[in-house]
Parts: sequence; C-alpha cells; structure tokens
Amino acid sequence: MQLPNLLKTHSLLQKLQWVNDPVSYMENAAQQYPDIFTARIIGFGDTVVFVNHPQAIQEILTNDRKKFVAVGEKNIIAEPLLGKHSVFLLENARHKQVRQLLMPAFHGEQMQSYGQRICSLTEKALSQLPLEQPFLMRNLTQEISLQVILQIVLGLYEGEKLQKFKHLLPQLLDLFQSPLSSSLFFFSFLQKDLGGWGLWGKFLRDREQVDELIYDEITGRRQQPDPERIDILSMLMSAQDDAGQSMTDQELHDQLMSLILAGYETTATAMAWGFYWINQKPLVREKLLQELDSLGDSPDPMSIYRLPYLSAVCNEILRIKPVVMFSFPRVVQEPVELLGHSLEPGTVLLPSIYLTHQREDLYPQPKEFQPERFLERQFSPYEFLPFGGGVRRCIGEVLALFQMKLVLATVLSHYHLALVDRRPEQPQRRGFTLAPASGVKMVITGRRVRQESLINMTTKSIS
Repeated sequence: MQLPNLLKTHSLLQKLQWVNDPVSYMENAAQQYPDIFTARIIGFGDTVVFVNHPQAIQEILTNDRKKFVAVGEKNIIAEPLLGKHSVFLLENARHKQVRQLLMPAFHGEQMQSYGQRICSLTEKALSQLPLEQPFLMRNLTQEISLQVILQIVLGLYEGEKLQKFKHLLPQLLDLFQSPLSSSLFFFSFLQKDLGGWGLWGKFLRDREQVDELIYDEITGRRQQPDPERIDILSMLMSAQDDAGQSMTDQELHDQLMSLILAGYETTATAMAWGFYWINQKPLVREKLLQELDSLGDSPDPMSIYRLPYLSAVCNEILRIKPVVMFSFPRVVQEPVELLGHSLEPGTVLLPSIYLTHQREDLYPQPKEFQPERFLERQFSPYEFLPFGGGVRRCIGEVLALFQMKLVLATVLSHYHLALVDRRPEQPQRRGFTLAPASGVKMVITGRRVRQESLINMTTKSIS
C-alpha cells in the first residue's frame, strides 16, 4: 500500500522522538511535508497519517461514521487510566448513547449555576498564597481545577473523602508529568509491577485507591439517593438510555475518570499557559484589564464569559500552545482520495491540532501571541480546533472555556502578578498532553484595585 509522504527516519527512532519531544517531531516532519505525512509512531498502530490541511480535515470530520470512522480501540493505551467503558474508547451506537447521557451536564444553562462557585474557589486559592514568594502557576491552576472537578462533577464540598480525593488524584496523574514517565503508557514492556518497585507498580496502587473512593461514593449515592443534588455524578446516575437502562457502577466509574482527566488536567494546563502569555505581553494584559474593569466591581460570571477580548485571548492561548496535540484518530473505511493521495481501508488518520494551529497561511507569524487575529477573522472548525471536531468533539468544551475565562478574569482583576523567569516557556509532554515544562514560575506582587474604583476613591477624598 502506497502511503503519502512516508518519513524516512527509522521506525524506532521515530517512536522515541514522538514520546520524548512530540513538538519537534511534528514540526520537523511538517517542514518536509507541510500538509500530510505518514509517521511510524506508537499509540495508534505502527503507521499513522498526520493531516493538518483544513480542506482534508474538513473532509475527514464531515464524513464521520462513513468514509472515516473514529475507532475507540485506537485510544487503547489510555485504558489503564480511564477504563474500558470510557467514552474515549467506546464506538458506534454505544458511544453515541453514552455521549447523549453526558451532554445535559454540560448544557449552557447548567454552566450558569457553576459560575460564582468557580470565581469563589479561585479567589480562595489565591488568598492563601503569600506575597513576593515564587510559586508554580500550574500547581495553582491544578488546585483550582481539581476543586471545580470535586464540587461540580462529584458534588464534594468538605469532609474526609474530599481531602482524600485532593491528595490522591494529583498523586495519580503527576506520575506522568515528564516524557520519561509518560513512556509507561506507550511501551507495554515497561508496564510491570515489580512488587512495590517502579513507577508502574506505584501507578497501579494509586489507581486502586482512587477506584475505591469512586466506587464508595457511587455505592453511597445508590443507597441514599438525593433528587435535589445537581452535580454531574448525580445527573449521570439518574440518566437512562433509550431502552431505559442506567449506567452500571463500572460505566459510571470510567466516565468519571474520563471527565477528571479531560476536565482537570487539560484545563489546568491551558490556564497556566494563559497566565504565562498574558504576563509575557504587557499590552495584552492592559487591554484585557480595561475590558474587565468595564464590568464594575462585582461582574456577573456570564458577562465575563461573553467579553470579546477575553474570548480572543483564550482562543489564542488554545491556538499557540494547544494542550491536546491531535483530534481523535479516524480509520479509513473505503478507498478514498485525500489531498491527491489514495488511501486504503484500515489507514489510520490523525488530524493534527498542533500543526494546523501553526500554519503560516492561516495564522501569519504563528509563533507570536496575537489575540487580535480572532477579532479580525472568523476561523472555521477545520482551521481552529482545540477541542477536536466531528462526533468526537470534546464534550466538556463549554465547561473548560467557562472555567478558563472566569479564573483568568478573577485572578487578573484582583492581583498583580509577575513572571519570575522571562525565558520562553517550552511545551513538554505530560502524559497525553503538552504542558509548560517549568510550570510557569510567578509571584504575586500585590492586590489590585479596579481602575475606575481607584479614581472614584480619589475623587471622594479630594471633595
């Protein structure tokens, strides 16, 4: 079978490059073949065709379930973390059913009830940090994102179980904070429990403790149902498919793990990148603060969410350093032609979010942080796709953007921040995502007063 633009580098070397430095790997390949190339990486089968031309991505995503099908087994490397019933691994009718059960929890109206809670959690987390002492912004955004997950997804606000989750979830996911530790997912021969030694054994024990907590919470809810609860777990437990069937305990567990991974890890990373870029660009920060100040001292969360420049800033954050590198893999179902190349059934396609967002023809000076580009032009879902696309588009997109905007707005409105290290922050593999390698080291230099409030206070004191 003739594959398009096959990279000549030895297969093993490609796999190692992909795990260790995926950004350089993709950029080097795209320099040779800008629109489409065939790679030999690990995680989706031996051979994968990367696609980053908008026309080709449109062809793939608009023919979901026909010419190109999302096959859950291509994400099988995530099963040890998510479980076999995860929405990320399901296929065909069952995937559609579970997705429909999940959707109401992320409806726009539901988001409004979460708004003030997100702002309060953010303010509380910031107030506990001392002034002029360096901290890692990604640790802070991780703490905020975890609190959001625990309250909104699990409905936990206090108590011993909350504290256990706060300890165990970061401990579980932080095991894969570097390319080296992330390689455990990609190379199955490393997945050995050496009787108490090694990272994989630690992962299994940490996962077991998290599993026990989740199943204990599910059991307690079943024994004492509360129709007044509005957290996502309660909504999932009461949801039924077309046949009147509810999710089993294992299905609930696997969907919760999927929501935790997708909503906690990725959102925390995106927010950390946001603080990095906003504080790298003083003009962007000032323009953003002017827009936030225009809402007054106690703005409604939905008013914050609708701010145009804040929206543009968040879009540019997700463009320039997308947390997720690619959309859900698709498998060719029948002989097709894509960008002039013939593809046979069984070919695995990987729409590349990262490479698409770096295209010079779409985003002039793609390495420059320029939020204005999203005010000057409307990009199609095949040109800007930080949450993937088609029938596999991220189900938590609305919550992620809502949280991202409210956290950025709350912190910037109330605190003066500064970067400790002005050197460029580089993306590094963290499990299946890209995160800032140094964690974005910052300091709080003081509390901030809204500009208009300061003017009013001065005027009153003079009069």
